[in-house]
Amino acid sequence: MVMDVRRLIRHLLVPPWRVRRAFSPATMRAIEQAIRAAEATHEGQICFAVEAALELGSLMRGQSARARALEVYSQLRVWDTEKNDGVLIYVLLADHDVEILADRGLNARVDPGEWERICRAMEAAFREGRFHDGALAGIEAARALLARHFPRSGPGANEISNRPVIL
Repeated sequence: MVMDVRRLIRHLLVPPWRVRRAFSPATMRAIEQAIRAAEATHEGQICFAVEAALELGSLMRGQSARARALEVYSQLRVWDTEKNDGVLIYVLLADHDVEILADRGLNARVDPGEWERICRAMEAAFREGRFHDGALAGIEAARALLARHFPRSGPGANEISNRPVIL
């Protein structure tokens, strides 16, 4: 496997504090509130996680943002919901990448292209430095998608914390 030196340098130059710069405390509160409001309209459970960069070992193995998102999905137990309706929105700053992973209860009815469009729109906003707006627009797009396919049918438990996670 050939090491992507540019990617390695990019990850080494993105320190953890960059997450707090891109996602201020006010933005993190707004994300939490947006998730809470979104979940009132559908049966899904949304988890938002952001990471500055991958560790050196992961880079040496050539780990992709998608593969890391799968690890995070498992670590945060997004899969562990009664209705298999967890959704992870994962942001990897160093790669300028957004990945959305949905549990099998959602994947059976939502076209992967719909999740992909949300990711690309968020990435476009982030490239412009609009982290607050991009995150909230992504959550709103996921909310609309989930409300269309899985509208709220009654009171539901909040099985995954609404608070965004910094890795």
